[in-house]
Amino acid sequence: MTLKKAQETVENWIKAYGIRYFNELTNMAILTEEVGELARIISRKFGEQSYKESDKNMRLEDEMADILFVLICMANQTGTDLTEALEKNLEKKTKRDKKRHFSNKKLKK
Repeated sequence: MTLKKAQETVENWIKAYGIRYFNELTNMAILTEEVGELARIISRKFGEQSYKESDKNMRLEDEMADILFVLICMANQTGTDLTEALEKNLEKKTKRDKKRHFSNKKLKK
């Protein structure tokens, strides 16, 4: 699915099932909550924390999808074309970092 199609799909889902978008501040809070849930999984799966019983059913891909959904909602409600935004962002990063990471000794382990 392309980003454009994802934005259209979320828009249609909101119209069919969500009634309307939550306001931008609410969505920002939801996004923060979802990022926290992803961090919780990462810290347990790849970090040093152990799983609690309540963590065992959490799935990395579900949390990433939750984040993506909310981010797409925020893009739609603010009129942001994510395809265009990502293309511009990659262009910026390429200019800025074209040689930067190759000279980073920390990455050559």
